[in-house]
Amino acid sequence: MTTIQHDPAAHRFTTTVEGWEAVLEYRLTDGVMSITHTGVPAPIAGRGVAAELMRAAVGAANQAGWEIDPLCSYAAAFLRRNPNAEQHRHVDALLDEALDESFPASDPPSVGASN
Repeated sequence: MTTIQHDPAAHRFTTTVEGWEAVLEYRLTDGVMSITHTGVPAPIAGRGVAAELMRAAVGAANQAGWEIDPLCSYAAAFLRRNPNAEQHRHVDALLDEALDESFPASDPPSVGASN
């Protein structure tokens, strides 16, 4: 396990392993942490470093009450593989809201209806 540093002013989490720096960058807007990039240098890849950065980011988001929007492909995959991390996932909330607006439960079915 490595030590993860969070720099809220720079919107990034970092860790150094064997002299190599790995990073997770995000934007924060209206209570949504949009994870934009995770980067792990090749010499330390495959050791779970990106997952540790993601766990730190999810923990910070949960503690702050932020939702998560995984713009980075690794972040999206991590959240799919780790259902416990999904609780604040912003994309799902937006999709649910869009579906509710498109198909309100109170609307009567229009198929086969005659007016």
